Order: sequence, then C-alpha cells, then structure tokens
Amino acid sequence: MATRRSFLTLGLAAIVAAGCSVRAGEPSRLVPPPLQDEAPGAIIETAVLAGGCFWGVQGVFQHVKGVTSAVSGYAGGDGSAAHYETVGTGRTGHAESVRVTFDPRRISYGRILQIYFSVAHDPTQLNHQGPDHGPQYRSAIFPTSPEQARVAQAYIAQLDRARVFGAPIVTRVELNRPFFPAEDYHQDYLARYPTDPYIAQNDLPKVRQLQRLFPALYSPTPVLVGNRRL
Repeated sequence: MATRRSFLTLGLAAIVAAGCSVRAGEPSRLVPPPLQDEAPGAIIETAVLAGGCFWGVQGVFQHVKGVTSAVSGYAGGDGSAAHYETVGTGRTGHAESVRVTFDPRRISYGRILQIYFSVAHDPTQLNHQGPDHGPQYRSAIFPTSPEQARVAQAYIAQLDRARVFGAPIVTRVELNRPFFPAEDYHQDYLARYPTDPYIAQNDLPKVRQLQRLFPALYSPTPVLVGNRRL
C-alpha cells in the first residue's frame, strides 16, 4: 500500500507501475446535521479534529466560511513527542490533527462536525485513512470544553443509530488532550502543492466534495496560516 511518504518521493506513474493502491480520496456523503449543538456564546472558538493526514483535513476547513484559522498539528500525546518523525512511528499516542478556529456566530460547532463526518474523512476506518495506516491516522475528536464533548458524543450516537455509514463509527472522543502545532512545512500544504500526486489523489477531492455538498459554506479563497503565529 502506498504511503504518504512514497507519494512525496515517487511520481504518480511510478506508483501505479509498482502496483500500489492509489485512491481518489475517501467517499463523501452528506450526513444529517446534529440534533444537539452548542448554544452560541463565545466570539471565537476552537475545535481539534483528527481524520487521517492533516494536510487534507486542514485543506477542507480552510475553505469553510466562518473558519478563521486551521492549523495542522498533533494531539493525544505529550509535547516532547509532538514531532513529525516521532509521531510517524505510531507509538506516541498522537494523532495528526487540525485545530480549527471559528466564529460560532457564523458557523456552529455542530456544523463543523457535520463537515468533518461528511467530507473530511471516513469515520468507519480504524487507524487508517486512504493509503495511510497507523494509530497516528485515527479518527478522533479532541473537545476543548465539556459542552463540545457532549455534542460530539451525542452526534456519534445519532449517526450510528441512523446507520448513516453502513458500518459503526470508530471516531474516539479523547478528553483533556492538548494540541501542538506541526512543523511549518506542513502548514497550508494543500494550497501550496495542489499538483502533488498525494494531494491530487487524496485531498483535493475532499475540497470539491465540500463545495458540492455544502455550497453555502464553501469559500473559494482559503484561510491560510502563512506567517501567522501558530
């Protein structure tokens, strides 16, 4: 199975010739909105989400109206281990994650989760997404408040009861796990390298599905990290 690193070092033709699997992104579907959501309150809020390679998850949320920042990073483990090469061993407890900062007056936490489950990844895949395998690619939500935890757990139960995916959701809700920004070279990766074979095959289709399934929430201009402080 092709890994992300092999996409970075090999051309797409070479990967196909070698017999490796290349997928055009995970299947997307518009899942029902959550029956329970946060009450509007704060002027700014953050959500931390993991769903496979952080390049694609970041790229999706950078195109969502109401999102003011989306930063790739790590959550689930200790700060001392929050480095790409170390996380890649799969033994740190970390998952590649994205910290999504948003204006709850424009988009709710529940709507953020609806996009996460509909477009950003496949929540029925245990410890892998697309060509990437390992616990660092698990599906996980890291609530930043008890209210977020309540909404996330209720939404997972709601989607499972409705059998939306045809398989159980394996997304974990992991409490009290800090977020650590990833290295600069991982930020804005989709926007900077749209022709990268890995991005073209696995992540750009997610952005197109965001536009198709959530046209009112899609922004053609991404909110980039750039030189802003992480």
